[in-house]
Amino acid sequence: MEKLITKEKLEALSHSKFRSQFHLNRNMKNYAKEKGSELISQHAYDFINKRLRPAHIENDGKQTPTRRNSHPVFLAQHACACCCRGCLEKWHHIPKGRELTDEEVDEIVKLLMMWINAELKRQDSK
Repeated sequence: MEKLITKEKLEALSHSKFRSQFHLNRNMKNYAKEKGSELISQHAYDFINKRLRPAHIENDGKQTPTRRNSHPVFLAQHACACCCRGCLEKWHHIPKGRELTDEEVDEIVKLLMMWINAELKRQDSK
């Protein structure tokens, strides 16, 4: 498996017009700071295990909310192309049709948390 957590991967994703439009708003940043990195990481594991890990997902491509006031992990999933099995296959070369391994889940969560932490440091443009 190609390692997901690299600065190069985040850099490549940041050049995608679609992926680069996702940013945490002030409310989501406050939520992430209040809950703390450990709890947000637990949420990420829960979401990935329930929504991406299975080999076959009935609503693949529609399982991750895109609303700007949903959850920081959901926005991170879209920004990092970890929102559905189709995007995982296209961007991260993780094939559809088989369950994600523990290592893949760990790598996905690390990538999501890297993006969230970078967003928490990013200045609001407003």
